[in-house]
This record gives sequence, C-alpha cells and structure tokens, in this order.
Amino acid sequence: MTKPAEDDRQPEALATFAAAARNEGRKPADLGLTATPETEGKPGDLAAEEQDATDILNAGATGDTEKKDAAIARRVEADKRAG
Repeated sequence: MTKPAEDDRQPEALATFAAAARNEGRKPADLGLTATPETEGKPGDLAAEEQDATDILNAGATGDTEKKDAAIARRVEADKRAG
C-alpha cells in the first residue's frame, strides 16, 4: 500500500470534533477535507495501541483493574512520546 501524498491526508475525526467544540460547536470554515497540523494523525505503534485497547476492553469485561490500569498507563506514556 502506498502512503498518501501530504495533501491527500484526511483529518482525524476526533481532532475535527475538538476543533468544532472550540468553535462554539461549529466546524471551523477553514477546516476542509485535508488534514492540518492540528487535525493530522499522530505517529505511533498501531499494533501496540490495538493490543492496549484489547487489554482495556477485556479487563473491563472481567473486572481486572490491574490489567486495565497497566494498559491505560502504557497509552498515556505512548501519547506523551508521540507529541
């Protein structure tokens, strides 16, 4: 799979919602269909993120708070590194 060109990247949905929330609930006029530095995705390890999400969901279903807390802590640390 080829990487999309810089101008072809779409904004991340949650970043778009956050931008709208900061703009009285309306999508900012300058926020189009391509990503901006504010709405582009953050770099990271997708496999590790998926594993942490799985651990969080499984721990929630089984009541294993230690496993859930450990997975959340890993995500927080990874987000700090991603910027």
